[in-house]
Amino acid sequence: MKRNQMYLLFIATLVFSQAVFAQTRLPEIPVDQYTIEQKNAAKEFEAARKKAPWGPFAMLMYSPQLMNNARAMGDYLRYNSAFDSLLSEFAILITAREWTQDYEWYVHYPIAIKAGLKPAIAQALKEGRRPEGMSEDEAIVYDFTTELQRYKRVSDATFAKTEKRFGKKGAIDLAGIAGYYTFLAMEMNMARHQIPAGAERLPRFPE
Repeated sequence: MKRNQMYLLFIATLVFSQAVFAQTRLPEIPVDQYTIEQKNAAKEFEAARKKAPWGPFAMLMYSPQLMNNARAMGDYLRYNSAFDSLLSEFAILITAREWTQDYEWYVHYPIAIKAGLKPAIAQALKEGRRPEGMSEDEAIVYDFTTELQRYKRVSDATFAKTEKRFGKKGAIDLAGIAGYYTFLAMEMNMARHQIPAGAERLPRFPE
């Protein structure tokens, strides 16, 4: 086989393998194919969120009880935790970046910006840099969440700052936010959950 033919075959194989990799492993289940358990779970979800399961929750419908248990935890951590929307969304973006979770970033970036997060801070996160110009509260959330994600623990100094500012409940809730969105990131990374066409992907860093 000539060199040019071998090169073209290599490129075709690479493109094909990337296309296969890009396909979701857990496509959304058509509503008319729901089991009884899935129908009941969808009704419970709609009663709580006022809309049908979407995004990662539609994917989690393969395990409907897990899906609604996850939704219930999310209801608290997203809307009723010790943190306002800005700091909560900041912790979510840190988690999305640490897990290179495109869909999580795609959904929560505009929410974080609307809540008051500076675009320059989000851009630094995206590029893997410690943001400059953070408020004291943002710096505490950044240090706590980043340490927990990268090192699987939180230093005494960082915990003390978090407890002093947000209390023991705050420390629990912030770890909960990081853990919950890690769970969703793991599920979506496992399933190769896709972002909408044209949406920006997070930069891939060397492993």
